[in-house]
Amino acid sequence: MPPSDSVPRMALIGAMQEELSAVLALMPDASCQTVAGRQFWQGHLHGHAVVAVLSGIGKVAAAITATVLIEKFQVNRILFTGVAGGLASHVKVGDVVVGKELLQHDMNASPLFPPYEVPLLGRARFQTDDVMTQCLIESAALALPHAQVHTGLIISGDQFVSSASESQRLQSHIPDALAVEMEGAALAQVCHAYGIPMAVVRTLSDRADDDAHTDFVQFVKAVASPFSAAIVSAFLKRLPTT
Repeated sequence: MPPSDSVPRMALIGAMQEELSAVLALMPDASCQTVAGRQFWQGHLHGHAVVAVLSGIGKVAAAITATVLIEKFQVNRILFTGVAGGLASHVKVGDVVVGKELLQHDMNASPLFPPYEVPLLGRARFQTDDVMTQCLIESAALALPHAQVHTGLIISGDQFVSSASESQRLQSHIPDALAVEMEGAALAQVCHAYGIPMAVVRTLSDRADDDAHTDFVQFVKAVASPFSAAIVSAFLKRLPTT
């Protein structure tokens, strides 16, 4: 059964099991429902009604997950946590990036539309929610006092960027991009269509270069997963429940 419309629900999305496992461990009352091949865990965390789910990897997977969350579970806010590759010269592995804007770096319908612009929407960049994003910045700094927290543009595409040449190409074409991943901009487009506030936080697992694949899974388990749990906990403690 779908949840009651009267209860505000926060969605917590991760792209990989390792990214979300620590968050699920904080929800002992969670019950599971499978929809569209995904397990949606409904429970409570720090006074919030929460639906937690793995999106799967890639833009289509993220868009499907966001649509189900909005249509079936009637969530009114969405938070995406996970990992990304660093692009900007001043970001490093282990840093945290909070997205203010998201863009699909592999969207190119030129010459019909400008590069990166989503056809018929007249925009390439999608903004995150100001209130959620500011709360996320403060929560990341509080939860992880020894980590550097950056804020700005995160770009998304259906490829794991793992070569210095591709990283340099992206930096050259989109110089203000801080990090690259595979889901956030698709999620942002769905939330834009529905008018749903959203926020994105990413821990940098690599520099999106020739060494990007090295110990990736181990990093997610040892660093990104506990980082996500710490940030989410601090975020929900600070964010109003309505």
